[in-house]
Parts: sequence; C-alpha cells; structure tokens
Amino acid sequence: MPEPPRPSFERWRALAQRHLRWSDVWQLGAPGLLGAALGLARHRDTVSGTADGLEHRDPEVVELLLDASRFLGERYFRWSVEGVEHVPAQGAALIVGNHNGGLLTFDSMLTFVAIRDHHGPERIVHSLAHDLLFQHPRWRELTVKFGTLRASHDSSAEALRRGRLVLVYPGSELDCMRPFRERHRVELGGRQGFLKLALRQGVPIVPVVSAGTHEQLIVLSRGDALARALGLQRRLRSGAFPLALALPWGLTSGYLPYWPLPAQTSLRFGPPLSLAGLDPDDPAHLAQAYEQVRSAMQRELDVLARGRVPWLGKPGRRRGPHPA
Repeated sequence: MPEPPRPSFERWRALAQRHLRWSDVWQLGAPGLLGAALGLARHRDTVSGTADGLEHRDPEVVELLLDASRFLGERYFRWSVEGVEHVPAQGAALIVGNHNGGLLTFDSMLTFVAIRDHHGPERIVHSLAHDLLFQHPRWRELTVKFGTLRASHDSSAEALRRGRLVLVYPGSELDCMRPFRERHRVELGGRQGFLKLALRQGVPIVPVVSAGTHEQLIVLSRGDALARALGLQRRLRSGAFPLALALPWGLTSGYLPYWPLPAQTSLRFGPPLSLAGLDPDDPAHLAQAYEQVRSAMQRELDVLARGRVPWLGKPGRRRGPHPA
C-alpha cells in the first residue's frame, strides 16, 4: 500500500487555531469530565442531539484530530496496522471493535486513521459514543463536529442507510475497563444490539481488534460490584467503577483522564462477516451471530497477542500499515 501523504505542520496549526481554544485544556480535562458526569447523573439526558453528528460533521475537525492521532500513533505508540483492505471501499458496513484503554480512545482514533489513509478522507466513518460525551457543551461541540453519534439504533441505522461506515464497540465500559490480565480477551458484554442493527440493515460486519492500547494504563479491577452498589448503571449508564494504576496519579479511578504509557500499538482488521439468513428477532439466531463475531474477533486478537512483549510489541514488527 502506498505511503499516505504527510500533512504539513502549517496546515495543522492553522486548523488548530481555527477550531481549538486554550480553555480546552481545562474544559476537555478532568473538570470538564466531572461536569459531564454530574450533568448525566442529574438530568439523565440520553436522547437529545442523537444524530447531530450526521448533519454537523466538520471535515476540518476530522482532519485536525486524525492528523494529531497519526502523529502520536507513529512517534509515541509505534503503531502498525494489518488488514485494512478488508474495509469495503464503498457501501455501508458495521465495524465492530474491542475497546481498550479506559477513557482514552486511541484504539478508535487509530482505526479512523487507518481507514482514512487507505480509502481517503471521503470515506466517512461515524463512531457510536457514550452519552457522557454529549453532556458538556464543549465536549459535545467537538464530538458532533467529529461526526460521532450517540449510541442509538436510529442514528446508526440512518448512517448506514447513507452508505457510510459505523464504528461500534459493543463491550463499551465492560471491555475498555477489563483488568490488565485480560487485555487479550474480547469482551462484548453479552450485548446484541449491534447484531440486530447489522441484520436489519443488511450490512456486513468488519471486525477490528487492537493490542497495546490496554497497556497504556494498568487496570487492577473493573469494579463491577462497586458499580452495582453505587447504582452507576442507572445514574451514568456504566456497569464498571475501575481501579487502575496510571500516570500521573498512581493508584486511581479508571475514570480519570491520564497520561498513557508509550505501549506499542497494533491494529488488525479481519475479513467481513456475513450474517445472511439470520433473523434479528430470533434469540437463537442472535446467539449464533454473537458467537460468530466474538470468536472471529478473538482469533484476530490472538494473532496480535502471539509473541507480544508487554509495552514493546512483537520483536521485529514493522511500523505503519503493512499486509496481514
């Protein structure tokens, strides 16, 4: 695959000056996160602006954030990607990933970068996100401009009807907050909504997995029991309250922003999965489809995990995109 063109720093700086503010250091950090969490707990707004990312996606904001992610991916995380050619060049598809790294979403950002570098910026991808990102005005503004949708069936179905790619992490907090010792295990949390979506829209599922992104912090415990005791599912739509080791805090909650460790990161896309002939309203068919997707993702993750040295990756692995 040819090397994608390199953005100029002057172009990136101009975009940053246009779309970012110095106050974002505060608003997008821990204070903004706390405000968003309190807003969700108090008002429980889980529906407003569900599809704003479809109509208000700003290509300049997408370019700004993906160029920054690509720089970090190459210089800090020494990333590699395999199999991105499995992502269809045209038409709708549901990209299903394993989620890692707690609050930080470098797995999803590098997935965006890989698809853009391979198919070009005109191949639009929408990710589905937790309600928390839509509670703080500044977070919501940038989230919508990036094209992110609230995790709902209606918004994602509309994106697929428009022939776009939709990126979803079904395991959500149960996956990205799993203990460090389970970093090479796919956790979809028993959730099947993404299967109903793919079946009803008649689109293929493209699995994508990453290794290394769950080495950016060390999750000691997901805190399922504590989350139940605190009623977090009702208040914050979360089934986890993790305990982690992370910079600069040391021992902390996994819900605090942190400085990621420079763990080598690898992405791997698998061949599209067809679920043709399965009924989205049949529990047995859904269970069959769930296991088909989970096992396919686990096979791809096993390939990345085999021979991997924590934080260092696989000896001799070449950086950047390369064939599977």
